Amino acid sequence: MKILVTGGAGYIGSHACKALARSGFTPITFDNFSTGWREAVRFGPYVEGDLTDKGTVENAFKKHQPDAVLHFAALSRVDEAMANPGLYWRNNVLGSLNLVETAVEHGCLDFVFSSTCATYGDQDGVVLDEDTVQAPLNAYGASKQAVERILHDFSTTHGLRHVIFRYFNVAGADPDAEVGEFHRPETHLIPIVLDAVAGARDQVTIYGTDYPTEDGTCVRDYVHVSDLVDAHILGLRWLLDGKENRVFNLGTGSGFSVREVIDAARRVTNREVPTEIGDRRPGDAIKLVSGSSRAEEELNWQPTKSTMPQMIEDAWRWHQVADYKE
Repeated sequence: MKILVTGGAGYIGSHACKALARSGFTPITFDNFSTGWREAVRFGPYVEGDLTDKGTVENAFKKHQPDAVLHFAALSRVDEAMANPGLYWRNNVLGSLNLVETAVEHGCLDFVFSSTCATYGDQDGVVLDEDTVQAPLNAYGASKQAVERILHDFSTTHGLRHVIFRYFNVAGADPDAEVGEFHRPETHLIPIVLDAVAGARDQVTIYGTDYPTEDGTCVRDYVHVSDLVDAHILGLRWLLDGKENRVFNLGTGSGFSVREVIDAARRVTNREVPTEIGDRRPGDAIKLVSGSSRAEEELNWQPTKSTMPQMIEDAWRWHQVADYKE
């Protein structure tokens, strides 16, 4: 079966393509390479295109006739979303609408969507499950929530079957070090920390130390990228088996503060991590921790690699051998 993977040249999408290929599927990457990497497309054919250009999307469906869609492509920087919300509404929502409409037109009715815990906003002290009220703080989370609604509406009117994954901070890298995490500019904590360890940046800025958490820094739930894409394969098979639309959180149920991540990196690499203290960033939630029992119970998903030492160890291994990092 052929699976169209939007954002398949990006961090999570490239790992998903590898997992699909290993599972007997043919992944077809659709990417505009604005944030993804051509070198990461290693596991199947690709189409260079932008989801906001519906003609390009239609051509991809005509040429490859995919059986299902895994939709990862999106802008995802909170600071950028706060400064330029229109960009996020145009890219994430219009692009997704073009994709959904085209999929329906071509009878491709199995759709796995990469959503986010950012749809919940900042609900301090609450372990977030799939029934938690969605209250996004920024255009990133709001745009993802809007796409969830699009999927619901097209399910009602056109029979689109969908699985939605709302996940938390993704970390780590392919244990074989074929693909990994790299963004330009880099905005994710663990690769920033590893850059500082390796001397590629002067220091790690800790944005705010006065949050109402145990050590004053923000807390996030981290899930290993390999565990995450395993869930997407399970979600795809869920739909192919004819099961109902479903929303799943993906996380471990445990949170790590910024300082705890830095300390773990120091232990794994056996190197110092230079740091500086900065101001809080607008749009940053205090604490986001998942309740993932539904995914474990219904998909039989087990996040076996999602310990902080394992995530940093795999990321560090790829960080040292990556052939498409500058």
